[in-house]
Amino acid sequence: MAAPARLHAMRAAFPVFLTFVGAFTCTGYVAAETSGDALAWLKKIAAASRQINYAGTFVYQHGRKMETSRIAHRVDAGGEYEKLETLDGPPREIVRNNENITCYLPDTKTVIIEKRTTRQFPALLPEQWSDIAENYVATKEGQDRVAGYDCQVITLEPKDNLRYGHRFCAELASGLPLRARTVNEKGELVDLFAFTQLTIGGAFSKDLLKSRFAGKSASWHTERSELEQGETGAVSDWVLKSPLAGFKKLTEMKRSIAGRQSQVSHIVYSDGLAAVSVFVETMPKSPPPPGPTYQGAVNMYVTSTSGQMVTVVGETPARTVKQIAESFAPRER
Repeated sequence: MAAPARLHAMRAAFPVFLTFVGAFTCTGYVAAETSGDALAWLKKIAAASRQINYAGTFVYQHGRKMETSRIAHRVDAGGEYEKLETLDGPPREIVRNNENITCYLPDTKTVIIEKRTTRQFPALLPEQWSDIAENYVATKEGQDRVAGYDCQVITLEPKDNLRYGHRFCAELASGLPLRARTVNEKGELVDLFAFTQLTIGGAFSKDLLKSRFAGKSASWHTERSELEQGETGAVSDWVLKSPLAGFKKLTEMKRSIAGRQSQVSHIVYSDGLAAVSVFVETMPKSPPPPGPTYQGAVNMYVTSTSGQMVTVVGETPARTVKQIAESFAPRER
């Protein structure tokens, strides 16, 4: 699937806490001011993808690659139910009820069960969206039309070069994001999500939300990567020597990850929209090559510090994850 494809592309390294958002051209932020109308739209967008029923098909574009996915989302007394499936490439399905996720990978006959730690299109804005204004200027612009619906354009322009810019086009009545772009400081497109077909509202059967692989997966290999693996809150022995403007530490824990002999320290930083995960572990026998890796808006940087492997992953410019990786060091005693 489009957004999950990014997550699984990085799964070989770590289960990543990432965000998936859209974007715009980064210009003129010094003189701009966030308007009340723009803030009201941010609140509407943040709520829409979690509180209404919708079903449709969307594309995800990064570089010269384009992927197509189908999504169905329903809300009732049991909370949120969702199914996301790829329509091209290797088949994959993700079925979600609130934070509980089951991912079916039929090519490898694998089922992955985990807790949701990411935001995916169209649920791009966090529920606690008010902190965004500290690091971005929100502007209400003109209207457009996507997948047959009229939509309002809202831009989020970063106040520095440590984060991407974003441009949403939200359906006028519901506020559901129909299109989301991410761009760098030069205004170049980093990635794009956009619905091509969509139905908003109305009731539909829960059968639409069931995986077609569920009845066939009893004999498949099951990984409970974050649901039943050991995970404990802890104060890390590592600190960020040079904090980045606008990024605050959200969580810090010790995590057991399949394939790792010892627990991995996992620290998450966020600026209210973009999140960056830092993983610290014993240097493996066959470590990945040091330096940067990227896919779409997601950048990863691996380095070695004090005999430990430090991996930083986030939907930020490459300079941001590199700066965090090179500033991470053992806590002084």
